[in-house]
Amino acid sequence: MRLVLASASPRRAELLRAAGFSFDIQPVDVDETPHPSEAAADYPLRVARDKAGAWWRQRDQTSSTGEPACVLAADTVVVADGRILGKPASRDQAREMLALLSGATHLVHTGVVVRHPGQEVAELATTRVRFVDLSESEIDWYLRSGEAEGKAGAYAIQGRAARFVDWIEGSWSNVVGLPVATVYRILARAGVLS
Repeated sequence: MRLVLASASPRRAELLRAAGFSFDIQPVDVDETPHPSEAAADYPLRVARDKAGAWWRQRDQTSSTGEPACVLAADTVVVADGRILGKPASRDQAREMLALLSGATHLVHTGVVVRHPGQEVAELATTRVRFVDLSESEIDWYLRSGEAEGKAGAYAIQGRAARFVDWIEGSWSNVVGLPVATVYRILARAGVLS
């Protein structure tokens, strides 16, 4: 069965390739605005379902050889002090996020959805992450690196921000953007892996 990643995230693609998966990349656009009363853990699952559904409606579900397709969609959010921290819209917003993460434990939730003919499987992966106390100069240094841009919670654990992570509990790849073991388990359970 042909596996399709419905994401433009280079990090998700790198994680899947490193784990030995073969797949096509066909990103979709959906509205990722949180609903007013939506729980932080429900939000990434809803968005991942929306992405899988959008791909399913827009794309050809079979290849030129007639092979059926399976779509993988995911969405990751950082939650600190009860707030969903998306991708920062400005350097000031990134600074605010990093200050909130400083010296505290936060959660990283990723909703993973696998959809193929006749079945949809969804799962939420959660990782706890603790940051060391950050000084203003450390936050300034990190912001100057440009790494905070386009990252949920304004940091990349696989990059320079690794020096700020005191400990994690759960999947490291989840914090990067895709819990690979969860993906493997879902694909195996759905009968997608050969």
